[in-house]
This record gives sequence, structure tokens and C-alpha cells, in this order.
Amino acid sequence: MDSLLQKAYSPEEFRKNGHDLINLLADHLAAAQTDDSQKVIPFINAEESLNYWQEDFEKGTTDNPMALFSDILERSTKLQNPRYMGHQVSAPAPLAALATTFISLLNNGMAVYEMGLVSNPLERIVTNLLAKRIGFDENATGLLTSGGTLANLTALLTARAVQTGVWEEGSTEKLAVMVSEEAHYCIDRAARIMGMGSEGIIKIPVNEKFQMRTELLEEYLQAATEKGFKVICVVGSACSTSTGSYDDLVAIADFAEKHQIWFHADGAHGGAVAFSDQYRHLIKGMERADSVVVDFHKMLLIPALTTALIYKKDEQSYQTFQQKAQYLWSNQSSTEWFNSGKRTFECTKLMMSVKVYLMLKTYGEEVFTEYVDKTYNLGKRFGAIIEANPNFELALAPECNIVCFRYVQEGKNLNEINAKLRAKTLEDGKFYIVQTSLKGQTYLRVSLMNPQTEEKDLVDLLEWIGRFAEGKE
Repeated sequence: MDSLLQKAYSPEEFRKNGHDLINLLADHLAAAQTDDSQKVIPFINAEESLNYWQEDFEKGTTDNPMALFSDILERSTKLQNPRYMGHQVSAPAPLAALATTFISLLNNGMAVYEMGLVSNPLERIVTNLLAKRIGFDENATGLLTSGGTLANLTALLTARAVQTGVWEEGSTEKLAVMVSEEAHYCIDRAARIMGMGSEGIIKIPVNEKFQMRTELLEEYLQAATEKGFKVICVVGSACSTSTGSYDDLVAIADFAEKHQIWFHADGAHGGAVAFSDQYRHLIKGMERADSVVVDFHKMLLIPALTTALIYKKDEQSYQTFQQKAQYLWSNQSSTEWFNSGKRTFECTKLMMSVKVYLMLKTYGEEVFTEYVDKTYNLGKRFGAIIEANPNFELALAPECNIVCFRYVQEGKNLNEINAKLRAKTLEDGKFYIVQTSLKGQTYLRVSLMNPQTEEKDLVDLLEWIGRFAEGKE
């Protein structure tokens, strides 16, 4: 009789389960694209979900893993459904999802070259390509890391190392970063992790389009200096998470160069327009940044988490971390792109470059271009549809595939009614949208992430919201 370990590693078991799982997921993909009755989100409250899975766990082991896969699938949010319009997470291309299974079984780490024989070279190729698309010269390159939060933190740590030399000597200076008040919360989190505190996070007000008011940068820098702060970095959003607004990166670059401050561009969502001739103008000035973040798992069809951190000057990326690890590297101080652990938080890092490289080799850059153009065009089209409907209003004209809008009804508390509409959509499950607060006002918000979403889905969403608001649902 085979031991459990023999069974767990059986090639035939793997073959059977693999075929069954692919069939299950292919059926799911087909249903998501064709079955209008499918719920996007089968929402239940957290305690109910915990109780269900606790009871399942207490039943003991199963000899039918497919039943478990099916159960998890049934109870999960369906990002492949065209009516998924919620958070900024891609409905990943199926081929990229297969690559995730592939690299999970290989499980080669990347910190040291002999464990990343393939993934380190592929990472170099992928990041060099992105650097070129952004507009950097041949001195630029980068790395891949696990998510935008970690990438933004790494970029700020590099800025600190370059601007202060704090890694070796420590610092008694009061350090600060400047950032839009609409920037992603991970910038605030990173600054606090780095010990800057609330005062060290200098939030610049935004204009009516929710873009950083760059004309205030000089004033805020002077005020910070008078308080004894050394500003090490200014962060531009490309684009902001709540509204999809792009900061004026040219103005930020001018300011940063004038004062010799590190310029970091957070393009986690919107940096993907580097692959689009139609929308590339939105990131004008990004090529002057010292560092740039772009999430492949947002606007470039790759499963989470896969984020690029690109540096204008390759050599500066090695200043972030300078630990010695004799068991990994024979030369502790050399700058070796093929030993990625010298530049990243992660030591055992996934072979995430394989997912991107496979898409590029199979479909070419054009698949990224087509996706960005389609979803951004759809966002603009949805904005026009909303403007033509007297029952709704936009928070601002959309620049990308993020659209903020609300239902309007004379004599009603608009914050209350829109919060109820969002709660109703979650409960009903036909659509998945979220909400946001802009200048104290509640808005419904969609991120059009699924390339299968069409204009009809957006029209149906507005009709559904209208019927519920009027008590017809």
C-alpha cells in the first residue's frame, strides 16, 4: 500500500486531478462569459462563511479533491464574469493562470542565480522592456516583486538610501515624503513603517479633478524645511486609486529636479498605458522619475501578485539593501542582476517573470495594448452614458477605466441612498461594484478590469440601480 507521501507525489494522481481541474475551470470560464444568470459574487457574511468552512474542516479528509475545488469555486467572487467591476484586480488571461500552476510545481526561488536559472534572465528581459516602454534609456532596469505595496516601500527605501546613506550610519534626521492626499494608502503605510510618523507624510491637496496641486509643492516643502524635515521623496500618482486621476508628472519632475529630491511614480494601475499609443500621454514625465512601479496583475492580465519596480539608474537599485549572506553570494558587494535577492525583500521569490514572458512570447505586446485601449475606451464611454442619464452624475470625467458616479434624486440624502445601492448590489450578486468617499460624498465606483465587459453590461447596471432606487426590484 502506498504511503501518504507516495500518494501526494504520484504523477498519475497529478495527471488525473490536473485534467479534472482544467475541465472544471474551462467550464467556469465558459459559464462566466455566457450565463447571464450566474452571480458575480455569492455574498454571505464573514461569520457564516467561517462556520461553513470550520464544519467542512471538522469532517476530516476527502478522497475527492475535485469536490472541494468545485465548492471553493462556487463560493468565490467570479472575476471572469463581465459584470465584475469591483476592485483593481485582473481577470487573468487563462494562459498566465496556467503559468502560475507551472511555476508553483517547479518552485525555483530567485535570490541566487543557480535557483533562478531561467526566471532571473526572464525578469531582466521583462523589466528592460517595460523600462523602454516608459521612456527610460539603456541605463534603466528593474525587478519584479510581490505587489505594489511592497514595490512602493522598496522604492522609498531606495530613495532614503540614496538621499541619506541611512543604511550604514543610521539617521537622526527627521525624514519626510510628499504625496497627493489621493495617493494609495500604501505610501502612507510605507512612510510609517520607515519611522516617519504622521508629520513626515506631507499630503498635498488635490484640485477638482483629484490631481495633486503641484503649484503648492514649493510652499509645502518650505514649511517642512522650517520644521526641520528633510524631504527625501515626492510621489506622483499615475493614477490615483479612488478616481483614476493622473497627477501632472512633468510638474512633479521639474520640482524634484530643482530641489534634488527623489521622484517616485506610483503607476501600479495606470503605468500600463506605457504599452498604449492612444493613452501614453497620460504618463508624460514618468520617464524623468527615479523609480516607477507598475502592477502586471492590474492592467496587464497577469495573476496576482506580479509587480515591476523600475529604476532610472540601475546601480541605485543595489543601494536599498546591503546585507551579507555568505551562503548565497561569494561576492557580497558586487552588483549582480542575476542574484535578485540583493535588491528585493524576498529571498524565496516566485518565478513571476515566467507568467509575463509567456504572454509576451505567445501574444506579443499587442495583447497588452489591446487590453488597455479597450478598457480605457470603455471607461470613457461609460462616463458619456452616465452624463446622458439625468438620474446619475459623475464625480469627474474618467481618464481611464475607473469611473465614479452616483444616483441622484431630489430631496433625498444622496450619501445614504448610494450606500444602500452599493449594499443592495452586494446582496443581490448580479453585479459587483464598490463605493468610495470623495470630499465627504459617497459615490459608486467601478473598475472595468474584465476584457469581456461590454457597453451593454454597463447599461444593464444603470438600469438595475435605477429600478432598485425606484422600488421596482
